[in-house]
Amino acid sequence: MGARIPRAVRAMIRLDGVTVTYSAATTIGPCTLALRRGDLTVLVGSSGAGKSTLLRCMNGLILPTSGRVEVDGLGSLADPRVRRAHQRRTGMIFQSHQLIGRHTALENVLIGRLGYHSFLRSLFPPSRFETRKALQCLERVDLLGKAHARADQLSGGERQRVGIARALVQEPTLILADEPVASLDPVHGERVLTLLHRICREDGLTAAMSLHQLDFVRRFSDRVLGLSGGRIVFDGAAGALTPESLGGIYRSPGPRDDRELSPQESLKEAI
Repeated sequence: MGARIPRAVRAMIRLDGVTVTYSAATTIGPCTLALRRGDLTVLVGSSGAGKSTLLRCMNGLILPTSGRVEVDGLGSLADPRVRRAHQRRTGMIFQSHQLIGRHTALENVLIGRLGYHSFLRSLFPPSRFETRKALQCLERVDLLGKAHARADQLSGGERQRVGIARALVQEPTLILADEPVASLDPVHGERVLTLLHRICREDGLTAAMSLHQLDFVRRFSDRVLGLSGGRIVFDGAAGALTPESLGGIYRSPGPRDDRELSPQESLKEAI
């Protein structure tokens, strides 16, 4: 897992020997991987395995303690200018939606355009072009009729779809989603993932997301990265996930549990 990635691999983003350390404890790494263009990669692992930290490294929200994160066509995320350009074209979808409840769905989607404006320009109303684009994004997630509804009046599934529309209005080349359906019931979770999967395919977007539901992992992923103790212990297709490989991914105890879990116990907790 730590071998250098051949440059022949056409990658959207590369992590080369990346580690992240907090208070002398290594959260992830060393980690070396490349996200191939157009792939939907799913991260799996127990809570505390490093999935969220790895996603945030991909967006420059967390800078690695050592190693390098490089974006095709831009350069290293260690450069603040590269980081800002990358974040502008990277759509983030969060578990808890991160919407402003008193704002309408349309207003929340338009927040995704702020990265394209200076501070002074952001104080003025959005242009007709941006408003039209935001409405088009709401239409793509089947929420055009709720454009003027307050976010706190929407259902959980609707709020998550607003989050997807907010990511799309950025005109992204990369989508990162941190457990986007963890707070939804299976029916609404399936609808959100089906929608996100279809949009990524239609737009040719590269995507990485963390999921706990293994049935969704098998249905929606092109590639699976299994994390355990901050290291990648599995890298392959969902069809290659065997009970043995799943046991290896989930064998580590969680951060608040010092006892050794069997694979069956770990999988039960993860699911």
